[in-house]
Amino acid sequence: MTGSIATLVLALAIILIAGKLGGSLAARLGQPEVLGELLAGIVLGNLALHGNHWFRGLGTDRTVDAFAQLGAVLLLFEVGVDSTVPDMLKVGSRAAAVALFGIAATWALGWAVAIVLLPDRGSSVHVFLGATLTATSVGITARVFRDFGRSRSPEALIVLGAAVIDDVVGLVILAVLTSAIAAGEAGVPFQPSGIAWQALKAVGFLFGALLLGVLTSRRLFALAARLAARDLLVVTALAFCFVLAYCAWRVGLAPIVGAFAAGLILEPAHSELFAHRGERPLPELLRPIGSVFFPIFFVVTGLRVDLAAFGDTRVLGLAALLTVAAVLGKLACALGALGAPVNRWTIALGMVPRGEVQLVFANIGLTLAVQGAPIFDRGLFSAVVFVVVLTSLVTPIALRWTFARDPARAAL
Repeated sequence: MTGSIATLVLALAIILIAGKLGGSLAARLGQPEVLGELLAGIVLGNLALHGNHWFRGLGTDRTVDAFAQLGAVLLLFEVGVDSTVPDMLKVGSRAAAVALFGIAATWALGWAVAIVLLPDRGSSVHVFLGATLTATSVGITARVFRDFGRSRSPEALIVLGAAVIDDVVGLVILAVLTSAIAAGEAGVPFQPSGIAWQALKAVGFLFGALLLGVLTSRRLFALAARLAARDLLVVTALAFCFVLAYCAWRVGLAPIVGAFAAGLILEPAHSELFAHRGERPLPELLRPIGSVFFPIFFVVTGLRVDLAAFGDTRVLGLAALLTVAAVLGKLACALGALGAPVNRWTIALGMVPRGEVQLVFANIGLTLAVQGAPIFDRGLFSAVVFVVVLTSLVTPIALRWTFARDPARAAL
């Protein structure tokens, strides 16, 4: 074993142990495990080891970063698997209205905060920062409703449907902004027609991948089910995910867009093709893989947070105002539920938590550059992670309050 491999396996061992310890502690405190994994990374990244920040260096190590990016791809793939197209169609116009009101309000407020507090950073940073706040965490929201025994309530169905739509729209926005900013850095003028083209390309890729996948995936998986090798369902599914992720990258989109599309295509019927082989359903097979790679992504994200940046009152003020914008923007989701016999406070507060997709946004912000400078520096990145942590902490408390109130009196 070479020295570099030995160092890598030690780093991965430390990251996984820290992530699981943090996740376990968070679960004991009634919080999502992802929050504990993120905080574990923040703690490690701000510890000094023999006079240097070895742990923080892991956050910028290219090999460790490759594992973290693979974790992000698998994360969006699993989100897609848990959110099939029929499920999205069932939630109807109500969930779409809730999602779109929240996206528009949050983006506008985040954009405004960026303009006021970061006037010298340029429009690309302002637009990207506002967009980073738009997506609701499906995982955190689902966990909270399940823990309170409300996962089948009308409010939960609307919120979860809207959160999935948030992810889809958020990924389209991410694809458009990433391509437009990259084009601008390459010297291509930042024009409305170019943005429209990128939006059309992102939407076209999603719909094209879904259409092609629906038409061909069943035959592909049926063929794989005839082979003699073991564990073919999970291997075929992962290969399918990676191919679509690569295709997304080839057309200028983020690989996570392709991974999410792959997940949306795969439905329970694909798993049923392998039932005669004694293989478990795909979501069950993906769970142990996610339990390894997801903590790597979240812990590495935490490693990149610089708590010293909050010693700058500007960063602290930015984090606070971004959190206010993130909360107020999602409270606008209640407008999408007007006229429905539901608790609109529950819907609005259920849309507040940020998580997986926002952290993916933030990590991509570290890699995008405008005039040679990254979209997100350490301070801005840390402020965005602060929003994730705080909104994830307050949501269970806020929802407990709404559940305890009389539904008739809780309406906005």
